[in-house]
Amino acid sequence: MTDDPHARYLREDEDAGERLDRQWNELLQELRLAQTGTQILFAFLLSIPFSNRFQEADAFTHDVFAGTLITSALAVGLFLAPVSFHRILFQKKMRDRMIPIAGRMAAGGLFFLILAIASGVLLAIDVVLSRTAAFIVVGIVLAWFVLFWYVVPLWVRRSTRASGE
Repeated sequence: MTDDPHARYLREDEDAGERLDRQWNELLQELRLAQTGTQILFAFLLSIPFSNRFQEADAFTHDVFAGTLITSALAVGLFLAPVSFHRILFQKKMRDRMIPIAGRMAAGGLFFLILAIASGVLLAIDVVLSRTAAFIVVGIVLAWFVLFWYVVPLWVRRSTRASGE
């Protein structure tokens, strides 16, 4: 048994430095996917309040919009934070500390992205269906995201641990 707490993440053909490089590159690839969509959503949201129809909307719509814009901004901020983090720590030999923190930032970004998407769906569905139906649809959307973004991966992780892999 090794004393390295990260030994289970080592591949047979890589040392600790190579493992950190691989993990950082994997995280960056994940962030590239999440950043693009989130930034497009955020940019689109910034244009909505300037439409005449939005100006005439009720207080509920304005409140949901504000929440959607804020959660979208928080998601963008967390998805971009590892870039700033890396720039500040660049060449300081702190990648072993940086990767877990950047991973948590990405996870936080995903959480706020779920909220932004659900709020955006609520805004859109509230226009075409009843408010009650909109809340039901949003509940289903939230359950869908939680299932595939959290429950399934956690189930796989737990079942893999139980089987000893």
